[in-house]
Amino acid sequence: MSEKVLELLGISKRFGDNLANDDISLALDKGEIVALLGENGAGKTTLMSILFGHYVPDSGSIRIRGKDIPPGRPRAAIAAGVGMVHQHFALAPNLTVLENVMTGTETLWNIRSQSAAARRKLAGIADRFGLKVDPDARLGDLSVGEQQRVEILKALYNDARILILDEPTAVLTNIEAERLFSTLKEMARQGLSLIFISHKLDEVMAAADRIVVLRGGRMVAERRAVETSKAELAELMVGRRVERPVRKPSTPGPVALEARGLTVRIGGVDRLKEIGFTLCEGEVLGIIGVSGNGQAPLAQLLSGTLARTGGDLLLYGEPVGNLGVNDVIAAGIGRIPEDRNREGAIGDMAIWENAVLERLPEYSRNGLVDRKAGMAFAAEIIQEFDVRGGAAASRTRLLSGGNMQKLILGRNLQRRPRILIAAQPARGLDEGAVAAVHARILDARRAGTAVLLISEDLDEVISLADRIQAIVGGRLSPSVDAAEANARRLGLMMAGDWSHTAETRHAP
Repeated sequence: MSEKVLELLGISKRFGDNLANDDISLALDKGEIVALLGENGAGKTTLMSILFGHYVPDSGSIRIRGKDIPPGRPRAAIAAGVGMVHQHFALAPNLTVLENVMTGTETLWNIRSQSAAARRKLAGIADRFGLKVDPDARLGDLSVGEQQRVEILKALYNDARILILDEPTAVLTNIEAERLFSTLKEMARQGLSLIFISHKLDEVMAAADRIVVLRGGRMVAERRAVETSKAELAELMVGRRVERPVRKPSTPGPVALEARGLTVRIGGVDRLKEIGFTLCEGEVLGIIGVSGNGQAPLAQLLSGTLARTGGDLLLYGEPVGNLGVNDVIAAGIGRIPEDRNREGAIGDMAIWENAVLERLPEYSRNGLVDRKAGMAFAAEIIQEFDVRGGAAASRTRLLSGGNMQKLILGRNLQRRPRILIAAQPARGLDEGAVAAVHARILDARRAGTAVLLISEDLDEVISLADRIQAIVGGRLSPSVDAAEANARRLGLMMAGDWSHTAETRHAP
């Protein structure tokens, strides 16, 4: 018989006019993995934040192993065995792994730290669940996947038996995601119970025992994973059938952007090594690669936030020096950064302020920002790009990650750029939003925008790009025609096997 370890009973939560959770009830069994699925802004993170005590529900209760726990008290949730791994890690980059894990576990009255005992306990947990990490490594020196491992270890160190993971693969590579879900399944086999928030249908189908679907703050469906399909789940998420757009053949225009031997040196290490490519008007050039191979420096260089060490960059045939952000904006280059929180938006500013942030001269009069015009522009973005969770005057930090991404996309695409640098544009978006974003990118291509698409999602690149290049160790492969590409061939390119690539050039 199943053993219930968690019950959420009639949970409701409102933020102003936004009803984030509406009378939601669900249960979790021992050793079970439940996926909480829904669109961006469906109420998934709010519900789990209520469970962990970050928010107090307007109504409803939480019961763990038959006992009610007080709302709005994270320490009570932790004491009851609940651990939460946040989408944006709550760790200190300047501390070691062991110090991060121990933070908050000792009182100020301890005469000496129990670090030796903590080290032994951490090593035992790491061995038990296959979560190897150097306890003395500085957190800031670890990869994103390793940092997430530390978040999980911290929760387990606090004796969590119910683990919540908020969008656990949002910043992971495919290989890291596979390792994570292998670990989660091992945890479930050993009796832990897990809820993971997601909007990615493949991982939900592969990892979950049961799937709970939220839409508009309400629980609209519950399915066993073996009894449903991706098509059904997608329709349940958005309330309609979802179809991704199809790229149609086209003839590109003149060369808009050209790189010749671009080199970037950071800390004495060449992060980009003689990069070369051409990008034409009305074309999508896809750049693929395993995370950490130079995608970020390339996007930063072209976005005006990183200077090149050598090589030439040409805009419409004219050589240009190192570009600053203002130069990039003035040249009509739109920027969708990889990290929306650090580089894309300022959370404490209003949505309308973020909307006009890169266009202040356009929305200013006599040195003052025209609030009315800015609010109108933000309202356009909210309407056209389906940004949910706030009005134009709302704080941007109140948006879910996916809705913040849609705000950034709208800010760039609503005023058609001549060139668009799109780094991971659909990362963190639900299936319906992905289809909408892809359609917008293809619309921009059709209207003549030159799009440089940097993505780790091979399906995304194959469906959107006209040509594809792989970046490996800071070097770019020759380009291949997307019509001739498949996952196997692109995988070989990402591994550094370029023997079967042939440079494809479009004449200006």
